Amino acid sequence: MIPLEPTGSGQSDASQAEADDAGARSGRRRVQISSKLQAANRRADVIGAVRKARHQLPGDPAFGDPLSVSGPGGARAVARAADRIVGGSPSAAKEIGFGALQVWQAALERIGRGRGTEEVTIVFTDLVAFSSWSLAAGDERTLELLRKVAKAIEPPIAERGGQVVKRMGDGLMAVFSSPDRAVRAAIAARRNLAEVEIDGYKPRMRVGLHTGSPREIGGDWLGVDVNIAARMMEAGGNGNMMLSSTTLAALRPETLAELGATVKPYKRNFWAAPLNGVPEDVRIFKLSV
Repeated sequence: MIPLEPTGSGQSDASQAEADDAGARSGRRRVQISSKLQAANRRADVIGAVRKARHQLPGDPAFGDPLSVSGPGGARAVARAADRIVGGSPSAAKEIGFGALQVWQAALERIGRGRGTEEVTIVFTDLVAFSSWSLAAGDERTLELLRKVAKAIEPPIAERGGQVVKRMGDGLMAVFSSPDRAVRAAIAARRNLAEVEIDGYKPRMRVGLHTGSPREIGGDWLGVDVNIAARMMEAGGNGNMMLSSTTLAALRPETLAELGATVKPYKRNFWAAPLNGVPEDVRIFKLSV
């Protein structure tokens, strides 16, 4: 018989076993590294360090909270999507991602696509005694009135470059880049509203204007200047148009003359409640046409 030569299968099996062991060790190392990274990602001290570092970056260091990522904008939209993917739990990776988006949003603001603290004129409106009328009129008539009111007052805002920030039942808040545009829009809106009538009811609108530098966050505008504009409207009483001394000073002199408008200082009724939230150096004026 011819002897068979060794096939080398034993050597191959040993090599395969060594390779399997090496692969298993590598896999265990990867799992260990991943576990350590995940643990570090959730550590409160690491998250705190990243958050602290974000204060050194341009933009809003709180970018990523619900208030700052609502509304339009590329960075906000990406932030909302990221939050849904990674969940609501705090993590270092999440903070790093929001830090990058924070810088992006700040860059958009610098080139005029995200608006930061630029000066705007804020306008608030509402209808006088609307609530008591709507209770007696019912839902159908109330809705009909609100639609007519919107058609009367919102086009003049858009036509003069204003932006309706939000609608609040029988009123709204809008912002303008120019106080002159804001005043022209408010006067035109009030003239249009004079044509609105339902079952003998003619709505009266009070308007408040103030010029300042509020902060735009999540599609809304926040800050002291917004509160002052709302207080201007409250001073409007039974349907007057009120503006702050800041807005009056920012108006071009010819604007009031072209509109045939006059202004006079506001004198609070003895029985009227004081307007909280208005700084002492801000005076209130009544505008009449």
